[in-house]
Amino acid sequence: MSGAGLKDSGSGAVFKDHFSGIADAYAAARPEYPDALFDAIAAVVPASARVWEPGCGSGQATRGLAARFAHVHATDPSAQQLGPHWAHAGGGNVSLAVEPAERTDLADASVQLVAVAQALHWFDRDRFFAQCERVLTPGGVLAAWGYPDFLAPEGMAGPVAAFRAQIEPHWPPERAQVDARYAGYAWLFPALPAPALWLEADWTLPHFLRYLASISASARCLTQTGDDPVARHAPALAAAWGDADDARRIQWPLFLRLRRKPG
Repeated sequence: MSGAGLKDSGSGAVFKDHFSGIADAYAAARPEYPDALFDAIAAVVPASARVWEPGCGSGQATRGLAARFAHVHATDPSAQQLGPHWAHAGGGNVSLAVEPAERTDLADASVQLVAVAQALHWFDRDRFFAQCERVLTPGGVLAAWGYPDFLAPEGMAGPVAAFRAQIEPHWPPERAQVDARYAGYAWLFPALPAPALWLEADWTLPHFLRYLASISASARCLTQTGDDPVARHAPALAAAWGDADDARRIQWPLFLRLRRKPG
């Protein structure tokens, strides 16, 4: 994709930008996080909390956080990703800033929650964890979550497997950390219990195909080979789907890591 590669955030920090070139597609096609996710976080963080959401992208998680907490400072190193963020239209308790996760202008001990949605694997974790130590109040919580690949809908295992086989060589190596559900990280704070969750969406075929196009490995495959994997496999996917306007349920396993800074 056109935005892929290493970029300078403007603060001297370099980040791996896999999504700027498809920012609008990402914003339009990605699933919404379930209420159960934000309820689990709200069970251990007070509603009065100020939140830092680094790597917020176009705001898939910001809306749920803003509905439960007093203020959300949502940041991303990519101005293109922030461009379609929904808070531009009037998220009254949301502030936006172009900042890397490894450096924020937030004051020391100024937030009670750091929330990272499907982004921690892109960060320089040592530097990011140092920022968490600095900006979190004693007793504050780091919440990080993500979702591995979706489950193939019934009757679609074959064409989905063929699509995945084409894009497999084009996944960034960090994707393996999502598949491992962030196991093995040198976490900074002690763990809190977290429930097993599911991410679900009821989509028509056109929306499903837009989602496949928003996957970073799909965009990298197109850029690096000139072969659009979604266009190539769309006929087989459509044949297995049935009526394109019929909604089918897509499911992803959703994992949540909760860590509390000692108080």
